[in-house]
Amino acid sequence: MSRHSRMFAGTLLVIIPSVMYGGLTLLGLLTGNVPGYMDNPIRQNLWRAGHAHAGVYLVLSLVMLRYVDEAELSPFWKWVARTGAPIAAILIPAAFFLSVVSPTATRPNGLINLAYLGALFLAASVLRLGVGLIRAARRMDA
Repeated sequence: MSRHSRMFAGTLLVIIPSVMYGGLTLLGLLTGNVPGYMDNPIRQNLWRAGHAHAGVYLVLSLVMLRYVDEAELSPFWKWVARTGAPIAAILIPAAFFLSVVSPTATRPNGLINLAYLGALFLAASVLRLGVGLIRAARRMDA
């Protein structure tokens, strides 16, 4: 694993406790008497989804880092492969959380569009890494 990938992996591992804290916060909202949270199903569902997406995308980021240096990619695409999933882990949950900040929200506001931007980063990084790994495997067979 390259120095860049190791540094990025270390950074992600240091960030994971913040997602754990978010889970603890959600647990407190579910079990405590916090006005507005239990009364708003859209807010409950989007906040739960935001937390879940953050954790899953961070774990995916760590898995992808293991393969970036083995893929046949240009330096730019290696950067995309390293950063796309972590960027998605920020943008998609942010869309879910910030689009229903108001306890009286009945539908997401315009910030929900951050989820689409995050999905583009995720798709670009996953697809490009996959193509780079297939190319590297073909080169090994030749």
